[in-house]
Amino acid sequence: MIFLTFLLACAAAAATGIIFQPGAWYDALRKPGFTPPRWAFPVAWTLLYILMAWAGARLAVLPGSGMVLALWGAQIALNTLWTPVFFGAHRMGLGMAVIALLWLVVAVMMVMAFRLDLWTGLMLLPYLAWLSVASALNFSIWRMNPGAGQ
Repeated sequence: MIFLTFLLACAAAAATGIIFQPGAWYDALRKPGFTPPRWAFPVAWTLLYILMAWAGARLAVLPGSGMVLALWGAQIALNTLWTPVFFGAHRMGLGMAVIALLWLVVAVMMVMAFRLDLWTGLMLLPYLAWLSVASALNFSIWRMNPGAGQ
């Protein structure tokens, strides 16, 4: 039941990707050569959301995990916010600020999770890796398309 609660939070974040799809605006932007193919995004995010929910459920039963769980809540809120900012409002600069803060929160959360439970920390590693790629992609698109979004 705890896992399903965390999975529900992840599903809410994922729903923003359905509501605010990349669309014609994104397709028209110049993108760097390391841009993953479009099919990779839903596959990666599905796996990452399952790992995030599993990590959250593991953290929820560990003594002393209050601060890490607070960070889990902050990261899912920031994760949910990025898509409407970038794809909905076309605010690439603000999207960069959101994803940079998200990366920092996830990095701190992961370090703290490792201190509590090795497996939970390991579950968060792919998320931080994907966020690193996504941050570089956000930054590159923002720089390559001046005037296409603030």
